[in-house]
Amino acid sequence: MTEDTKNKLEYIRSYEGHARLMEVCGSHTAAIAKSGLKSILPKGIELLSGPGCPVCVTPTAYIDKLISLGEEGFTIAAFGDLFRVPGSKESLRQAQTRGISVKLVYSPMKAAELALSDPKNKYVFAAIGFETTAPVYALLAEQIIDEKIDNLKLLTSLKTMPRAIEKICKENGDITGFFAPGHVAAVTGSEAFSSLAKKYGVPFCVAGFSTEHLINALYTLLKNQGKGICLNEYREVVSETGNERAKAIIHKYFKTGNAPWRGLGKIDGSGLYLKEEYSHIDAGSRGLESDKPNVNCKCPDVLTGKARPADCPLFGKVCTPLSPVGACMVSEEGSCNSCYMNE
Repeated sequence: MTEDTKNKLEYIRSYEGHARLMEVCGSHTAAIAKSGLKSILPKGIELLSGPGCPVCVTPTAYIDKLISLGEEGFTIAAFGDLFRVPGSKESLRQAQTRGISVKLVYSPMKAAELALSDPKNKYVFAAIGFETTAPVYALLAEQIIDEKIDNLKLLTSLKTMPRAIEKICKENGDITGFFAPGHVAAVTGSEAFSSLAKKYGVPFCVAGFSTEHLINALYTLLKNQGKGICLNEYREVVSETGNERAKAIIHKYFKTGNAPWRGLGKIDGSGLYLKEEYSHIDAGSRGLESDKPNVNCKCPDVLTGKARPADCPLFGKVCTPLSPVGACMVSEEGSCNSCYMNE
């Protein structure tokens, strides 16, 4: 740790003001939990987890649709975290035990390999995520079209962060600063959060994921309390305007639309959907707005900073990483999972 970082850490530890800061990104939630940073904070600094975990904000209707496609004979290719996300009745893992075909993949391109190697069967890739992963899904769409992979479709649940953060700013006005998501900002650029900072008069800091990055970002947010500015402490990866090539391929294949967020409801203009000319590779991504989580689950309040994981009556009792009731307990990027495993 550099001398400069040590000085910033001492400033944080001796901070006498009040600050409620939200880390939007699920990777930040996991990194903060593992760093032990919360244990040295004075009482006046409160860190809250936000809606930046993709599986945490995937509505039950999307899981139900995947299971329905499985019942129609599709093999579902998905990342491991998605297997345990509860739908309205069951998860993909539970559906798998009764014969639904589900394949674990570590890359979207693996879904193309599976489909090409098994042309007699139908596949659907579960494409969930934010601006970070949208360019890779666009590349997969391009491969499907260019190589005429007729037995592979995408079911998308792609969301963009700024509109969700704005909803939180409107509904939870006591948040005094945001760790802006570093991975998302690498695509969008830090400018994507500047207008929000100005509009709501709170600082945003684009942050990396090492302990030193987190300390620098926390220091920056505390030093700029009450200022509507966006500062970039992840300049080695994030520029002001972002990755133009990534943004171009997203724009080529996707268009914005209204999207449901688990726990936050429908947010206008926050979704990405395949354009109409590519509808033949879409497995039915639009209209999946129903969200029927367990009525006792506090994930909606946790995702918006209105509650902590331990405030949920299910937390650590019937809801654990091995048997998640709420989506926030599924992934290590989920706030409930991080709290359970690290605090």
